[in-house]
Amino acid sequence: MTAVSRLFVAVLFGFLLAGVLGLATAPPASAQGFTYNPRPPKPPVTARPANDGQMLVQAVEVDYDYNNSRVSAVGNVQMFYNGTSVEADKVIYDQKTKRLHAEGNIRMTDAEGKITYANVLDLSDDYRDGFVDSLRVDTADATRMAATRADRTSGNYTVFENGVYTACAPCKDDPKKPPLWQVKGMRIIHDQIDKMLYFENAQIEFFGVPLAYIPYFSTPDPTVKRKTGFLMPGVYTGVGYGVGFETPFYWAIAPDMDATFNPRFTTQQGVLMQAEFRQRLMDGSYQIRAYGIDQLDPGAYAGQPGDRQFRGGVESKGEFALNQQWVWGWEGIVLTDPNVLFDYSLSVYKDPLQSFLTLPTEAISQLYLTGVGNRSYFDARTIYFLSLSGNQSQVPVVAPVIDYSNVINHAVLGGEFSYKTNFTNLNRESAVFDPINSSAAANGSCVATISADPGKAIVPANCLLRGMPGTYTRLTAEADWRRSFTDSAGEIWTPFASIRADAVNASISNQPGVSNFLPVGDTQALRVMPTVGLEYRYPFINVQPWGTTTIEPIAQVIIRPNETYAGKLPNEDAQSTTFDTSNLFSVDKFSGYDRVEGGGRANAGVQATTQFDRGGAVTAVFGQSYQLFGLNSFAVQDVTNTAVDSGLQTPKSDYVASLSYSPNRTYTFSTRARFDQATGSVQRFEAEGRANFDRWSISVMYGDYGAQPDIGYLTRREGILVNGSVKIASNWVATGAARWDLVANQINQYVVGAGYVDDCFVLAANYVTSFSYATATSPPILGHAFMLQLGLRTLANTNSSTQ
Repeated sequence: MTAVSRLFVAVLFGFLLAGVLGLATAPPASAQGFTYNPRPPKPPVTARPANDGQMLVQAVEVDYDYNNSRVSAVGNVQMFYNGTSVEADKVIYDQKTKRLHAEGNIRMTDAEGKITYANVLDLSDDYRDGFVDSLRVDTADATRMAATRADRTSGNYTVFENGVYTACAPCKDDPKKPPLWQVKGMRIIHDQIDKMLYFENAQIEFFGVPLAYIPYFSTPDPTVKRKTGFLMPGVYTGVGYGVGFETPFYWAIAPDMDATFNPRFTTQQGVLMQAEFRQRLMDGSYQIRAYGIDQLDPGAYAGQPGDRQFRGGVESKGEFALNQQWVWGWEGIVLTDPNVLFDYSLSVYKDPLQSFLTLPTEAISQLYLTGVGNRSYFDARTIYFLSLSGNQSQVPVVAPVIDYSNVINHAVLGGEFSYKTNFTNLNRESAVFDPINSSAAANGSCVATISADPGKAIVPANCLLRGMPGTYTRLTAEADWRRSFTDSAGEIWTPFASIRADAVNASISNQPGVSNFLPVGDTQALRVMPTVGLEYRYPFINVQPWGTTTIEPIAQVIIRPNETYAGKLPNEDAQSTTFDTSNLFSVDKFSGYDRVEGGGRANAGVQATTQFDRGGAVTAVFGQSYQLFGLNSFAVQDVTNTAVDSGLQTPKSDYVASLSYSPNRTYTFSTRARFDQATGSVQRFEAEGRANFDRWSISVMYGDYGAQPDIGYLTRREGILVNGSVKIASNWVATGAARWDLVANQINQYVVGAGYVDDCFVLAANYVTSFSYATATSPPILGHAFMLQLGLRTLANTNSSTQ
């Protein structure tokens, strides 16, 4: 690290300690520098014997003083006793006083792997009492202590005079150079029973520069994973509550349970109380988290759900194993109002970086049971979605949804036989409509409470029915069989067959506009879809000195009847269909169970792969799908217009293509495209490039998507997403990301960040800004967030954020 980098880190670290911890710099405490005087390596010796009470001594010369009952060992002394080894230039053992005295280049290793270096050592033979001069201690977890003198009493307390503590490794080039950070104290007391370190008159140094003085503080020693006490504080800021300061307190209740209490003291709204309880049992674990605040100024959230005196919530989750295959669990959340999570940066909004990049719209409460076998899977759950946008009546309650699949573990007619089932039951209070033209979006035609005559305004020409009001139940069962043959010419033939049945029961509420999309009242339906088909592949392989190329024509023929009730039933789980090379050869291209593909169809394409001998590969796929006979399910408008703009709605589908190229581990390039089958115009195009070098990496993704007014995308969408990181120095990394809307020619989000990470210290900062453009000339800032993380290994870790 350069001198400039060290100065910057030192200044920033000092600011953080003074601002976050409320500490002030002071003159240096009287403590020695943290230096290293490594002992030359010694030849290996015989393995340490068991703790049998016998002392083993190896040395150049051993003398026995019979008159004084003393044993002296001189020259490359190696002593083993009660699981501890001592190496020194000279060791004297007094049998009368049972004291062990060692001098010169001392290295003592105890049974736990802790290594102590010293010039003079005087201990009882059980190592419980004594003193050490000029010592240095290296522990198994890579922490280090040094002192001018250490006194040990009762086998428990060790007092380090003028001590130094750090978790940083010494500089390889200059071991005498001060580490990145260290704590010096007039006295450091180590209580080995309570596993605590107590620092008196301590100061924190950064690169040898004192930055903060602390009269007294304590911390668990590095061997402790959980210990009752205060944790590092954190600072938060919010528009409605001002500045908040958290002082977490951790309570290790028992080996199997603990709790954290972290009240947040805010400048405008009072105290936000937070508590979390966790317990681990023999077969699983669970946790409960609660938070609440009696707001002093509810008017700060005037006109919002947060305009109330008391706000808070309760969260819980847990998971337990019934046996090796089965687990059950839950997660749940209850809130006074959904905005409390965002307003106070709680739960899913705790990390402002993530909350601004992927802002959640619902919080999930669910109870589930899952089983996984060698060739089978079962999952049953009930789900309650808590709307975080205030539209709770439009969010469904799913109770239950059950999935089961199994692959038979033996051949059936020489092939593989599998089956799967799905049962879904959901309920929604209010219909969910989306506008699909600009006029409907502008005048609110798809909102029943706004329309003057809602029954006439909410029609398929203006709106989509994203969610039906009422109760919807569906049971699906499907069985599949397939078998592959390879003939003498190398052609691969795969016949397949399946049969699927769906039983549907719907009770649809007669709300304004719903009858224009679906029949209201009770509806029962049974649909059966048998399918037979044949897939053909003929790989051609060409081997050259530079690599191997495989060209594989692929064709499928699928025969089945028309989709019954096409577009006449609710569609809750099959609303998104993207046609590309990934599903070109899928027998059913719908994304969910509520729609099923019908009619005869052929899928044809070619896949080419080149594998280079010196590394790298190119893969290309091109193809098209054809409706052979019957009703084209993708041309049928349902309540969500699913797939009518997918490229599959015509007898000859759009062309789909993909190309990926990886010349080596450094570069990766890929493109995906869909072209209009009649005009050749690009309907959907994505291109992505990635590069990873030793010091930097970058990824660029370009997307161009044509307008799809039938499903609500009224205009063309085009943009670029760029992500990058660069290793500025050995431990410094800078990151950045930006999203550029090419249609509006405006950047609508960017992220910048920097961080320092090494074996003992972490410092990271991220800043996120999102824009919302009201006009082309005045882009107002929608929101911004800043997150800071600071960590000293084994000593402290804290996070702070603003938004």
